[in-house]
Amino acid sequence: MGNRVTAKIDEKVQFVMEQYLRMLIHCGLPAQDIDLIYCKGPVMNEIMVKGDSRMCLFTGSQHVAEKLCTDLKGKIKLEDAGFDWKILGPDPAEIDYNVWQCDQDAYAFTGQKCSAQSMLFVHENWAAPEIDIVGRLAEQAGKRNVEDMTLGPVLTWSNDAIAAHQEAVLSIPGAELAFGGKPIDPSTHQIPECYGSYEPTAVRVPMKSLLDSQEHFDIATTELFGPFQIIVEYKEGEIDDVLKVIDTMPNHLTAGIVSNDIQFVNHCLANTINGTQYAGIRAKTTAAPQQHWFGPSGDPRAAGIHTAEAIKLVWSSHREIIYDWGPVGSDWKGVQS
Repeated sequence: MGNRVTAKIDEKVQFVMEQYLRMLIHCGLPAQDIDLIYCKGPVMNEIMVKGDSRMCLFTGSQHVAEKLCTDLKGKIKLEDAGFDWKILGPDPAEIDYNVWQCDQDAYAFTGQKCSAQSMLFVHENWAAPEIDIVGRLAEQAGKRNVEDMTLGPVLTWSNDAIAAHQEAVLSIPGAELAFGGKPIDPSTHQIPECYGSYEPTAVRVPMKSLLDSQEHFDIATTELFGPFQIIVEYKEGEIDDVLKVIDTMPNHLTAGIVSNDIQFVNHCLANTINGTQYAGIRAKTTAAPQQHWFGPSGDPRAAGIHTAEAIKLVWSSHREIIYDWGPVGSDWKGVQS
């Protein structure tokens, strides 16, 4: 888009970005097209304010997004955090595939994705003993380990912080641990203590507790950027309760509606506003391919990534060019009106 970009990455992973940029330059990217800065957030905040930054694309936590919006006087686009959900509809099918997909969505990259599945709504038909989707998901998640790198360090949450949040969720009336719930056996890894190292974890929370208490809702919908999700079971006829919970969530990034029931899918799509929604029996929340728009919805500051449209929305602004050149004819006469 003709802009020279300054990239600031979370200091824990800036080295990875440096190597990526070196690869791009090796592949032909003009080195002068982008600057990479190593610094902490407050330093970059000061640089953008003093430099009167023309535009900022931000992805990260909600509270930092709100601060930047104020500091930059609104010159910001947000591809921000999302507490992302998936609904398993009333028509179970492709069971093995969906177990695999749910595990990928919640726990791949140790759950550290802005599109990670944070809350799974399970229709009673999926919870029936002959399917037992949660039990199967526990078995699938239990195969993850550090040795084959299907589990790894949690960069922004320590084990103590994860355990404290888990206890807060378990304090919700009726909540119970579905699986996981403890740190990875320290004898099986060498992850430094400054990072989290936690098993894939899920906590069941009753629908009633989410609807009856704002405090319980706020706890259950706090995004833990790691291998952690909430599971909520619902019965036939309770889909509007599910949609009420979803509508109350503050962020609307990505979501999945797993069903081939067209009327059910349409009802859910008509009553939700997530920016990227997958629908159908193979629906997911993560791994949006590059040709898909990926971004939140319901906020005029929302920005997308991946598509040409998304890039233009962030890095340019509408301009109108009106050409009106002569010559004017020699016999032209103005008519006063």
